[in-house]
Amino acid sequence: MLRLIVPMAGMGKRMRPHTLTVPKPLIPIAGKPIVQRLVEDIAKTCPEPIAEVAFIIKEDFGKEVEDALKKVAESIQAEAKIYYQPEALGTAHAILCAADSLLDKTIIAFADTLFKANFTIDTNQDGIIWVQEVEDPRPFGVVKLDEQGYITEFIEKPETPISKLAIIGIYYIKDGANLKKELQYLIDNDIKEKGEYQLTNALENMKQKGLRFTTGQVNEWLDCGNKDATVYTNQRYLEFIKDEPLIDKSAVIEEAVIIPPVYIGEGAVVRRAVVGPHVSIGAHSRIENAVMKNGIVQTNTHINGLIADNFMIGNFVVYSSTPEDLSIGDYNQIKK
Repeated sequence: MLRLIVPMAGMGKRMRPHTLTVPKPLIPIAGKPIVQRLVEDIAKTCPEPIAEVAFIIKEDFGKEVEDALKKVAESIQAEAKIYYQPEALGTAHAILCAADSLLDKTIIAFADTLFKANFTIDTNQDGIIWVQEVEDPRPFGVVKLDEQGYITEFIEKPETPISKLAIIGIYYIKDGANLKKELQYLIDNDIKEKGEYQLTNALENMKQKGLRFTTGQVNEWLDCGNKDATVYTNQRYLEFIKDEPLIDKSAVIEEAVIIPPVYIGEGAVVRRAVVGPHVSIGAHSRIENAVMKNGIVQTNTHINGLIADNFMIGNFVVYSSTPEDLSIGDYNQIKK
């Protein structure tokens, strides 16, 4: 049986104020929550159906969030399991919170990582760690490889750049029960690195006991760590899916110019506006008298009179601006 573990208990501080009312993985990208995009994209790479999706969250996320995550699992015909991480003690601790789901073939995907790829996971491998070459590896866990392409060393956030192959947050482990044992060993023996229990230490222990880990690579690695990165990811996803129907049949578009690719959700209204490219408008939002490109408007929001580029606007927002009364003489320059 193939299971997917999705740790997503982080506070999303770099995304505030957007994460004050909703967890970061539920922020929409091209009309779907980040975590749903992730789960569906992972499912496409699997040679067999994912039977279970285990979400690791903070308990105070609440029932509404849990119900939304169950629908995400249902989108790939999988069962949802909800686990809680009471405090942030590192990646190893987070995954171990889903100990009851660490049984057999296991994929781990952290919920702020999206990707574009064209591969099928080889579930016969002991383990696969997805990596991408980066200019500055210091903020990441990295790996070193031998001549055959197998991992020889895991290094967490190296101070000196001994490798530029950064771990992007997606892992396949053939034996989840073995991983659980190694994670528990770290906790029981209080083995920390950089002040936290690290998944890379458990993987290093498994490697030293004879398991062979190889690497996988993606065509494009997309981050949703902050507002600018999330807006860029929305842009790239709209490009990925631009040949799909992106404007809901119930949307109302009047006296407007739509420059594709643009996503417009159920019941949304766009009137006397120029929208696009690379704009996502959530369900039941209204855009009027506006010029908007490269950004995200979430649900039930009313925008009137906005000119914006590289923007992110939440749910139930009201923004209204009126034309300015101006008197500007010759040779003046005004920049806003």
